[in-house]
Amino acid sequence: MNETSNIQKINDSYDAIVIGAGNGGLVAAAQLAMNGVKVLLLEQHNLPGGFATSFVRGRFEFEASLHELCDYGSTTDKGGIKSLFDDKFNLDAEFIEIPEAYRLILTDPGEDIDVTMPFGIENFLDAIEKEVPGSRNSVKNFFDLGKDILHATAYIGKSRGNPDQKVLMQEHSNFLKTTAYTVKEVQDALNMPEKARKILNAYWVYLGVPTNRVNFTIFATMVYLYVRRKAYVPKNRSHEYTTALDAKIREFGGDIEYNTKVEKILVENGKIIGVETVNGDKIKTNHVISNASPTLVYNKLISPKSEVPEIALKEINARTHGVATFVVYLGLNKTAEELGIKEYSYFIYNKGNTEELYYSLGKLETPNVQATICLNAAIPDCSPPGTCIISITSAFLHGVWDDVKSEDYFELKNKIAEELIDNFEKAIGASIKEHVEEIEIATPQTFARYTGTYNGIIYGYEPEPWDSFIPRLSCMKDEKHIEGLELCGGFGMRCHGYSSSMKDGETAGLLTLQDMIQKGEIKK
Repeated sequence: MNETSNIQKINDSYDAIVIGAGNGGLVAAAQLAMNGVKVLLLEQHNLPGGFATSFVRGRFEFEASLHELCDYGSTTDKGGIKSLFDDKFNLDAEFIEIPEAYRLILTDPGEDIDVTMPFGIENFLDAIEKEVPGSRNSVKNFFDLGKDILHATAYIGKSRGNPDQKVLMQEHSNFLKTTAYTVKEVQDALNMPEKARKILNAYWVYLGVPTNRVNFTIFATMVYLYVRRKAYVPKNRSHEYTTALDAKIREFGGDIEYNTKVEKILVENGKIIGVETVNGDKIKTNHVISNASPTLVYNKLISPKSEVPEIALKEINARTHGVATFVVYLGLNKTAEELGIKEYSYFIYNKGNTEELYYSLGKLETPNVQATICLNAAIPDCSPPGTCIISITSAFLHGVWDDVKSEDYFELKNKIAEELIDNFEKAIGASIKEHVEEIEIATPQTFARYTGTYNGIIYGYEPEPWDSFIPRLSCMKDEKHIEGLELCGGFGMRCHGYSSSMKDGETAGLLTLQDMIQKGEIKK
């Protein structure tokens, strides 16, 4: 290959500019580029992916944040992400199926739950009925509602956000009945036994909102998709598919510039007119898709400040930022089998009350919440022979780490990491401390420095009933405060998560494309 073939130059104008090469931004740029749009993707880091990244310590390569990918599926039951990757982009990336749904361990005396749950609706129902006799029907009804919601949201997607109310009422009545309620309220109505709830609700930490506040629509869809279509991980870490998306964007004719931070989104009379980089380069465009959060966009990026609509600031201030994560990455010099680690995914809580668990994350102390994975259980050769990789993930409410003094920072994070390891060892009966070869600890401050997100937040805005998928979808047109601006990523319409961010990137790309066609800027 010619050495100069990959050298790029930033042109002075583009049909569209995408800010941020996270999950949503990559998909949005690929969506536009494949449709012939002259698109530029700008990323402040030197690699694509955002939170979808990996890093190397010693002889181990650690996945930074991805635990498992939802809505991927098999060749016979393709999910939205597999369809996006395979059918739309023909992406060159291999994904591996995770062996079990999860192992849930509650450690407080009296809780008495240590159960491994399988994938597959019938398998899951059999397992929960065995653990909690008499629970099968209520859990089946929960899954049936999740299935109904999935069909309804698919219909809304096909209607491009303008569904026929009669169709919704006649064909998707369960969706309408549950959309305004929390998980707890629906489970109450289903008369689900308390112990069955604790087992079924193990996934709550992936949304980071307790079941008495989290929207039923988003939670039920997530759990149903996980159990039905199983979960998957990229064989060679998430950089495998992010670099594959990079290659597709270029193949489709799009441009990408790394090490290029956007300082300003330029607006005039309520319309996008361009962006300005931190180096002072001004690039003209009428369309911007931002993978950065609305909080960052409206508080810092829109220029001049007088162009920021007051209603936009009110909307972002009304929302609650989700949790930030704390991760302990461990490279161990023994195999998982030798250490007695049998499962891929562990949810370890001290109790099953999600409200108490959530509010405990507001304290600057070791959380009684962890979602821990052993990557080797899915990909045996992901680490050198005779070793294994574990990552222990916990969380804190946003802002908890703001008051930590610099002189206390390292001592505090090491103390919390050590206690999280202790809790894992006690819960599963394994001894891993003496086998640690490599350790890395990431706090909310680490993620904030790496990605530039507010308080290191990975979880977007909290999906309560008033601010979840359906309300955000319903307000899409009303929230277009600046002409030519679309938002995607973990703070977007479908709420946070890898799959949600990618689908929101696709939607943002399609909406921008539609706007260009309607304005005659490009041909259909």
